[in-house]
Amino acid sequence: MQTNVREWLAEMRERFRQHPTRAPLYIVYTWYLVFWYAITSRAPLGTNIYEREWDVLVVLDACRVDTLREVADEYDFIADVDTMWSVGSQSDEWMANTFTETYRDEIERTHYVTGNGHAGQLFERGTLPPKNNTTPLDFSRWNLVDLSTFDAVDMVWRDYHDDTYQVALPRVMTDHAIKAGRENDPDRLIVHYMQPHLPYLGRALDEGRPLTDLEQEGYQQLETGDADREDVYELYMHTLRLVLDDLEVLLENIDAETVAITADHGEAFGEFHAYGHPEGFPHPVVKQVPWVEASATDQRTREPDLDAGRSEAIDVEEHLRDLGYR
Repeated sequence: MQTNVREWLAEMRERFRQHPTRAPLYIVYTWYLVFWYAITSRAPLGTNIYEREWDVLVVLDACRVDTLREVADEYDFIADVDTMWSVGSQSDEWMANTFTETYRDEIERTHYVTGNGHAGQLFERGTLPPKNNTTPLDFSRWNLVDLSTFDAVDMVWRDYHDDTYQVALPRVMTDHAIKAGRENDPDRLIVHYMQPHLPYLGRALDEGRPLTDLEQEGYQQLETGDADREDVYELYMHTLRLVLDDLEVLLENIDAETVAITADHGEAFGEFHAYGHPEGFPHPVVKQVPWVEASATDQRTREPDLDAGRSEAIDVEEHLRDLGYR
């Protein structure tokens, strides 16, 4: 057992200073997380991706089931959008409950291409959930494998963090996935795109301009009452279309009998007074994720360009701040 009482008390004092009416609820929430992680770190609630059959798994970060269904008719590769319960409501929780010793044999045959910096914090720095909230006690017992267990890992987020849009862009992820599929030919390939997660950059990228405050902050402005849900949701949906457009390119440039498309978690826009994807949040809008099955044939319509989009290596904390984690 780990104790964080001093840090927890200091955070509670700050919460009462800034939000005196909401602080009591936050106290309840942090104690809830104590018991949530004590249970789910030992017995995750949800379906592990390795319980399903797939050759290539595409993870669309923060993709809602209902939004994917709204745009499904626009894409030939989406026939049906089924659902399953995720093992996490935030990326690090999903990773910690997915890449466990229970599935070591499968993980050893997996090439993981990720645009999500939580992988760096989790595997390289050993920062386990909870990350965004301080709990007074920690009874968790995670069963995470070492990074060396994977067949290969591409931390794309580190060297391809776009200066304008503050995230690894879809085309960069697609090019890395194509390269991994053609050159490494892994038994299993996971491609973890960051879209449609914040920032909601779809329209800005299409128009070739920088992000607006609303596109950068999204549901955070919705929570503070500075934006309308319709405006935020439209930006989110446009960002989902952006990554799905690139997924069409991937499916023409990789060989796979079964490509599964899912998400690590969903996104809340005010449901149950929640915004984004809080830790340990069991509401269906966040914990229920899509599951789509397709196939792919390498028609070589694209040659990956790994020089395009390369940036100076970014620190993981700065990367996650750009994604809205404070």
